[in-house]
Order: sequence, then C-alpha cells, then structure tokens
Amino acid sequence: MEAASNVTLTPEQIASFHEQGFLVLPAVTSQEEVADLRQVFDRLFASKAGRKEGAQFDMVGHDDDDAAPALPQIINPVNYAPELRDTHYRANALAIARQLLGPEVTPAFEHAILKPAERGAATPWHQDEAFRVDPDFEYQQLSIWMPLQEATLENGCMEYIPGTNKGEVLPHRSPGSDTKVHALECAEGFDPAKAVPCPLPAGGATIHSGRTLHHAGPNLTNMPRRAYVLGFEIPPKPSAQARDFYWNRDKQTANRERKRAWRRRGGVLVEVGRKLRGGVWRSPGRLLFEVRRALRALKGS
Repeated sequence: MEAASNVTLTPEQIASFHEQGFLVLPAVTSQEEVADLRQVFDRLFASKAGRKEGAQFDMVGHDDDDAAPALPQIINPVNYAPELRDTHYRANALAIARQLLGPEVTPAFEHAILKPAERGAATPWHQDEAFRVDPDFEYQQLSIWMPLQEATLENGCMEYIPGTNKGEVLPHRSPGSDTKVHALECAEGFDPAKAVPCPLPAGGATIHSGRTLHHAGPNLTNMPRRAYVLGFEIPPKPSAQARDFYWNRDKQTANRERKRAWRRRGGVLVEVGRKLRGGVWRSPGRLLFEVRRALRALKGS
C-alpha cells in the first residue's frame, strides 16, 4: 500500500520558493523512517550497489577501484533497495513537488549522497540543470534534499544563492578542468558571499529549483553525512531556443565507461524494465521524453 502524504505548503511558502529558488522545511518524514533509511544507505554504500552499472561513483575523484571515494553517490538507489519505493518521504516529496510545479509533475530521478567522516569533500557550486545532457529541452525541475542525520555547516549542509533560479544556466566546467571528474562547478556569474546556509534536523528538507545555485561544504566531523535526494519535473518539451552545454561533451569519467559497457551487455533492457516498473507509462509526456532519451543513449553507447 502506498504511503500517504501529510505535508501541505502555505501560499507564503510557495511564493517564497518561486521568488528565492529554495525552501526549507523542518520535517518531511518521521524519525523512525530516517533511522530505517540510514541502515539502507549504509548497506548500499558498503556493498558498492550499482557500481558495475556506473550508478555508484565518486563525484569529485577519478573513481578508481582501489581509491577511497571522497564524495560517493548512488544514482537511483531504489533500483537496489525496492523498499525505498514505499516511504512517507517519497509520498510527501511528490505532494510538495505538485504543490510547487503543478499536477503534471512526475518523478524524474533520485540519488543517495555520502560524505565520509572527516574526509567528505565539498560539493562544488553548481546548477542542477547544467548536468542535463540534452539542452534542447525546456526543463522545469526541482530537487528535495533530506539529510539522514543533522545537517550543519561542519558536516556540509546545503547553501543557496537566492534568486539565481530566475536567471539562465551559467557556464560550468569540470573541477580543475579535469574531465575525468564527474562533478561540475559553476565557472562565473555569481557571488558566493551571498550564500544562505540551511542547517537542518534529520528528516528535514531543502527544496530547490533546477537553476538555483547551491553547494555543500566538506564533512569535518567524525560521523558520516548522508543525504537522500528526490527529483521531480514537468515532462520536458523541445525548446524553441538552442543551447550548448559544452561542458558535458568532453566528460571522460570512469562511471560513464562502466555504464556504457553494462548497457552493451544488455543493461538497456534492464533500464527499460525499471522505467516501466516505476510507472513511466502513466504520463504520456514523460514516456515520450524517456523514449527519446533512450534512443540517444543507444546511439552514444
């Protein structure tokens, strides 16, 4: 049975999100569920779930097999832990997304992020939309970021630059101009001195749009910092204006190579099955976008 939502935003919160580009909520699920999610995440990271598919990797390193990752991430952890499909967090996140973007909203992606104790690296300043590999679409997206323990300045809470959601996607680059690194960093056009830190209790959340500039500092504490991110969007439609996200073209990351190899071994069929189980067929707009994206992936594999 699907979990029910119990989060209703006020008109003031909705207006603030669209004005500032982010929103802070003190709670989006129970402490009991947070404790359960911590156990799931610790198991997934310890077992390197998804690594052979290119889904688990180090965001800020070369992702060598024998190197300790500084900022490990798992794309779509629900693929490796089906119990994540039926949580109060997911139900509340979808309800929040629909209140902020409208009833056409569908789930788009999710990821698990770990900043290891005492060595978890900073997440560079970036806009989420800059990661889109196909810039010829119009994206209306948001991310809901929930820490699985208290998030502080010392362990890497989220920080935002208000109002950047209203601008365009700024130029990005690979950190240190190293195309073997998965992460992106914003290259120009913003003032980090205007950042607003957003510390949170475990089970609270920040919500930000796809163009809101954000980052998170390093983890300097003796405890790991885990975060669970759910992304939602209105099904993308072709854009009337051509754009060039040139910073994505030259990426040569190890996780991309693992993903290409896995797809050639039949992983594409696994991906299709996962999309169907996730209910992509319920939204015609979402289905059309996913088909086009899958064809692009096949062409590049």
